[in-house]
Amino acid sequence: MLSGDIPPNQTIYIKNLNEKVKKEELKRSLYALFSQYGRILDVVALKTDKLRGQAWVVFSEVTAASNAVRQMQSFPFYDKPMRIQYAKTKSDCVAKVDGTYAPREKKKKQEEKAAEKRRKAEDAHQAASAANGPAVQNNGVHAASRQGRTTQEAVPPNNILFIQNLPHETTSMMLQILFQQYPGFREVRMIDSKPGIAFVEFSDDVHSSVGMQALQGFKITPHNPMAIAYAKK
Repeated sequence: MLSGDIPPNQTIYIKNLNEKVKKEELKRSLYALFSQYGRILDVVALKTDKLRGQAWVVFSEVTAASNAVRQMQSFPFYDKPMRIQYAKTKSDCVAKVDGTYAPREKKKKQEEKAAEKRRKAEDAHQAASAANGPAVQNNGVHAASRQGRTTQEAVPPNNILFIQNLPHETTSMMLQILFQQYPGFREVRMIDSKPGIAFVEFSDDVHSSVGMQALQGFKITPHNPMAIAYAKK
């Protein structure tokens, strides 16, 4: 629930998470779910006894965090309803941006290393984009949308969607979390021998079209925009 004594800020605190989910999968799933509301600066989830079942998602904008708190309250995430509120304290990455950061005595070195690794990967991607120019868009959202439209022209609308350009670490649960937000969702089917693709079934072609339009080009990771088309029957 929204907490009246905690002012809105860029970081949301999530509890009642499924403790059986591995940390890295949990972080990837949270990123995939919440990035639809705005740019995410960091996702923090620790597996210590004291912090099990909890996580923090840091947005670049307060408005994005507010939308996430309102719209995802009690959302069934790995079979448990999430409990979301604004974080009580400012996250380190936000403090570093606004110049108020002060090192803590018990700094989590592993989380810091993970954040640094993500920043380096993003910097490398941006450098590659600058060096290669428009050609890089072949792997971007516009290319994914064009690919989806090209396939759609050849295949008539139906209730099953064909998803491509998924990162290899994508799980069926991650896709289920994304697509079950839309009416008529039935199931996700992945092929173990062919990573990077999946099928998502809806009750009819009207509902599948809504899911396609909503998530076309959605990035499960910063560099993998989904390409969605109707499946061939």
